[in-house]
Amino acid sequence: MKKFIVTVNGKKYDVEVEEVKSDISYDKKSVEESAVKKENIPSYNHTQIKNTQEVIDGAATVNAPMPGTILDIKVSLGQTVKRGDVLIILEAMKMENEITSPYDGVVASINVSKGASVNTGDILLSLK
Repeated sequence: MKKFIVTVNGKKYDVEVEEVKSDISYDKKSVEESAVKKENIPSYNHTQIKNTQEVIDGAATVNAPMPGTILDIKVSLGQTVKRGDVLIILEAMKMENEITSPYDGVVASINVSKGASVNTGDILLSLK
């Protein structure tokens, strides 16, 4: 066991670190079983999950410009939007980013939900 003093945000912490040997054996099957137990698997309502690549024929898509988390969806299906209207609030790097409409149109599909994580290029919604 080794002791260290670690400073985080100006606060000092006494830390004890135990050295782990690489020859530790474990039962691989029991580790895999515990990782796959039902209580470790989140359950989802199918209405919460939508295919992020779902696109309505003839509609143009609005894609995520950066990875982040959807904080709010400001539009609903069938809503008419003007160029520059805020469609979605995307949190990225602790900042709220307004995703605006690139042109006038009608919301044809919404492919994300509040709290969803998105990657760069994921389809957020489509406009007709």
